[in-house]
Amino acid sequence: MKKYKFIDHTADVMFEAYGKTLNKIFENAALATFEVQCNLRKIERKIKKKIKLKNDDIANLLFDFLEELIYLKDARYLLFGKFRVKINKKLFGKPSSKIYILEAEIEGEKINPKKHELKTDVKAITLHKFELKKVKNGWKCRVLLDI
Repeated sequence: MKKYKFIDHTADVMFEAYGKTLNKIFENAALATFEVQCNLRKIERKIKKKIKLKNDDIANLLFDFLEELIYLKDARYLLFGKFRVKINKKLFGKPSSKIYILEAEIEGEKINPKKHELKTDVKAITLHKFELKKVKNGWKCRVLLDI
């Protein structure tokens, strides 16, 4: 199964990502988000960050995760090339409600324009055409990046 593919779009950058599990699709969507911005092969694993997020909607959790990555890139001047995501679903209350909990460890380094072959800067993730759905062989998402 391929990790992701880019789709032609007139003004911004759109991609679809795929994964056999929720963990994998979140990792592959993160990779696609950073491939738009730089050469992934040039990113060394010098800095590790942990991210913990919660949401009662799995698609909104993906949106929040990608937005957090963009925030770290903009606020801390970091690029990431390695993602390990673990998602758990917890039930609570009566009647039962669910919440998804994401714990991710991401690895990368400070932005260095001479080293990283910077491409297109991503400003945000948009909700336009955003989707995450279960498919026959796993999961698929579509993401539109505001550039």
